[in-house]
Amino acid sequence: MSIEKIATTAAPAAIGPYSQGVQAGDYLFFSGQIPLDPKTGEMVSGGIEAQTRQVLANMEEVLAAAGLDFGKVVKTTIFLADLGDFALVNELYGARFSGIYPARSTIQVAALPKGAAIEIEWVAYRGA
Repeated sequence: MSIEKIATTAAPAAIGPYSQGVQAGDYLFFSGQIPLDPKTGEMVSGGIEAQTRQVLANMEEVLAAAGLDFGKVVKTTIFLADLGDFALVNELYGARFSGIYPARSTIQVAALPKGAAIEIEWVAYRGA
């Protein structure tokens, strides 16, 4: 089985020694996206709603770089700095998926890179 790197300039570049995504067989593993504007590399302003929208937009771009869309996502993990944001994040997240929703975990954490309020990592399946 070959392992291939997934990368795009339409989403924020990795800020450490990791890939935006890696394909191993029919599965694609994507590193967490935080709400960075891919053009500036800076955190978006506007609170949890703006940050969630940016993370989802970044996810969409990295999926597109792999020739996929949200319909191929099978598992996500959402990291929140404040679990009190769960309802709004859940609403925005749910609007991006249809059909079979991915399996998911949501975890409150003490801190996220660059002071982000949210980070999402995910796994997708390329098979039929």
